[in-house]
Amino acid sequence: MKIVIYGATEIGCLLATEFFEDCDITLIDKEENRSEEFDKLDISFVSGSATDIGVLKRADIMGADVFIACSPLDEANIVACLTAKKISGVKTICFVTKKEYQNAMAQDKSNEYLGDFFIDNIIWPEELLTQELFRIVTVAHALDVENFADGKARLLEYKVKPTSSIVGKMVKDCGFTKDTIIVGIKREELLFIPNGLTEINADDKLIFMGTSRSLDILAGTFFHEKERVKSVAIIGGGNVGFMLAKNLEVMKIKSKIIEKNYERCEFLSQELNSTLVINGDGTDLKLLDEEEIGSCDVAISVTNNDERNLLCSLLVKQLGVKRVIARVSKVLNIPLFEKVGIDIAVSSKTSAINEVRNDLDEADVDILATVEQGEAEVLEIPVKSDFDGQFIKDIRFPAPAIIGVIQRRSRVIIPKGDTQIRVKDILIVFTKAEDVQKIKEHFKVM
Repeated sequence: MKIVIYGATEIGCLLATEFFEDCDITLIDKEENRSEEFDKLDISFVSGSATDIGVLKRADIMGADVFIACSPLDEANIVACLTAKKISGVKTICFVTKKEYQNAMAQDKSNEYLGDFFIDNIIWPEELLTQELFRIVTVAHALDVENFADGKARLLEYKVKPTSSIVGKMVKDCGFTKDTIIVGIKREELLFIPNGLTEINADDKLIFMGTSRSLDILAGTFFHEKERVKSVAIIGGGNVGFMLAKNLEVMKIKSKIIEKNYERCEFLSQELNSTLVINGDGTDLKLLDEEEIGSCDVAISVTNNDERNLLCSLLVKQLGVKRVIARVSKVLNIPLFEKVGIDIAVSSKTSAINEVRNDLDEADVDILATVEQGEAEVLEIPVKSDFDGQFIKDIRFPAPAIIGVIQRRSRVIIPKGDTQIRVKDILIVFTKAEDVQKIKEHFKVM
């Protein structure tokens, strides 16, 4: 696959790093924006702006399969995508930073009078981040939450407390709920797929798949979270903070936002119905204490500054907040945040890269989710006739993988060894990212 990327930004670098081994990558941008990180990759570089037809032609846009615009300027990204689409019909993916652009271009795509003059996929990273935060917040103490099969099945990730009753037990002896499978364990820096004899350690991150009901019971039984999240504090009233607060209001979760800019506070007060808006500095320990932030179930710092988010998160952690989530702009900072005690660190860029990865998958396998910053993936695989009637226990994967869920028409089945798969079943498979291609090949979907 040939991919042309416009924008030598951090997202551009992450995309190039993600795909250069399997794809032919050409990067377009001004020479002064080219960093050493790009020189380490086996990619081509074309100097100029992708809004220029001549530059697009030099990048061989006519021979490209995908064009991705991720420069810092929304307008340039939109013009570049529309130009590329017009002259070559290439598949286009456009990054924007404003909701109005996302709305406008989505409407344009459906306009019958535009013909081929549209953008295939508009990505607003902050919206994807908000969706991820909302999933995490609404499931108490989960580190990650993904929904499958129209919400009938889920993936949940939990961290094992040292006092947990399952510490020191083998997986087969833990007595996890019936329709639940433990599909992965992250232990320190190692992610692996366990078996029944795997012993669970304190501070392990356990990744489960199962029916939504069984996972609710699992959470209440083993992770002491029978009550839902009732109160949330949000530090930062930008796009992410605002959208998250609106979503929490729908769930009737008591929320408060701390925002430093007074004019922004006025906007938030007008647009939000039940959220308490506080004009102040999230790094002010006295303010945090006076507003009783420590009594909240969850605190989320979502300003645009990593250092500020880290400081705010450490302060609310000190005040006794049960779970602290921080937004991280620089993806490389995520491990640092987690090492100093932040419960969950999330990045809009990571969410966006996952969206592109799924969009570019050419096989009839969909990547439903990525786990642990892309270390593992959840695949949706349709069963073909060659596998009709096979028992789960007889399937020999070429690499470690687990079938966590089978979707059979409107039913959701959590498989056991003697479960048979049928043609037209949809398998939801958990595997490490490095083994994805092997699993695809095994099911003859390449």
